[in-house]
Amino acid sequence: MLPEIQSLYQTGSLVRIPPAQDVPMSDRVRRVLDTSPIRRLASITQLGMVSLVYPGATHSRFEHTLGVYGNAVGVLARFAGDAGFESMVDDRLADAFVLAALLHDVGHWPFCHPIEDMRIAELGEHETRIGGWIERSELANCIRDDWACDAADVLSLLCPGSVRPSDHTSGHRFLASCLSGPIDVDKLDYLQRDSLHAGVPYGRNFDAGRLIASLCIHPQTGALAVGDKGRTAAEMMVFSRYIMFSEVYWHHTVRAATAMLQRCVFLLQHRLDLESTLGMKEAEWIANLRRSAEGSVAEPLAEGLFGSRRRLYKRAAEFNAVDGDQVHGRLARKPYWWLVALAERLAGSLSSKSGVVVHAVDVLVDAPPVKLEVDINMDVIGRDGTTRTLGDVSPVASALASQQFDNHVKRVRVFLRDDVRDEVLNKISAGELTFLIMEAIDALESELA
Repeated sequence: MLPEIQSLYQTGSLVRIPPAQDVPMSDRVRRVLDTSPIRRLASITQLGMVSLVYPGATHSRFEHTLGVYGNAVGVLARFAGDAGFESMVDDRLADAFVLAALLHDVGHWPFCHPIEDMRIAELGEHETRIGGWIERSELANCIRDDWACDAADVLSLLCPGSVRPSDHTSGHRFLASCLSGPIDVDKLDYLQRDSLHAGVPYGRNFDAGRLIASLCIHPQTGALAVGDKGRTAAEMMVFSRYIMFSEVYWHHTVRAATAMLQRCVFLLQHRLDLESTLGMKEAEWIANLRRSAEGSVAEPLAEGLFGSRRRLYKRAAEFNAVDGDQVHGRLARKPYWWLVALAERLAGSLSSKSGVVVHAVDVLVDAPPVKLEVDINMDVIGRDGTTRTLGDVSPVASALASQQFDNHVKRVRVFLRDDVRDEVLNKISAGELTFLIMEAIDALESELA
């Protein structure tokens, strides 16, 4: 039995984290947690801009890491003694799974997700940086001395696309789906933890313990599935995720702050030397951004976010995939540089139409990014062994699965600098603003054709 599972039942080997969760601590896990790459996560907030709207949402990626690791141990404990599981997951792979849960966020830098969404070519995604953090730190010695796997085993679970399909064993595929899938150890933690710290109930309305207890191995694909007893918990988790995106992660004020940060980084990307900032703690990163913005058109953006007085852009227009699809459908998943070009063109149109001076940096266009969220659907295994998707047995999941998840929860919004917004909307109607947006889209598409 893995020492981490043994620690589950030893009161002296547990660490308490919110909300009243006991996380098992073996000696080798303590050594990993004491390394500099993991300790750095304590200085990076989990939700970034969300705390500007929900002040309690200042918890760290380190706390989240402990929660994900605790869930991973819970999954292994759930399958302990299961002959099918043990036939495909040996000690080496189980060790790699525990480490993958501990290290899954090591590649993160401050405000990582919104910057990743910009697709700045040289940065790539944070998962691709985990190997470098391992190699350049004491983590390499920890893994070599204490664990039955190596760094390559860990990376193959975190980045399964980097491994040849022929090298994927059934155990590898199963554990990779436990780390990233419709229901995984990451989502099981962040939905509840983010909801707790934001002070909202939306992400805590599902029974995580029941869900973990009902996990099973899909009889045909070998991936993670849910037994019939966990169907309701899975249904509630799907709905919780939908509401958390709608009301927290994509709250219009959170997105205004996010759009300000993205434009600031876009304007300063050559001044910042982004690559050199990826190892910084969050406070250092913010100080560096503010210094870089001094005297530039990006300074009001940086100071509005991180200065002594909060000053956020305001929503001028909003379009969803149902009522506003004529705009949403044309802007969702456009490259970030394209949205900046549209904002600059729209600034000129607004100036001409309203008579108000609108500078290019006064307009921000926020749209669902290129990268899609993981599909919400997964298979439910009935008591008689029949397999159906969650959407087939749940009207809630069926409704959410009928369109791509992002289109339900991620809206297209146009933000204007606060004082400019008020002046412009006093001069032009909502219909006229929509017409100007469509006109600017048409003109930009024609120019780039």
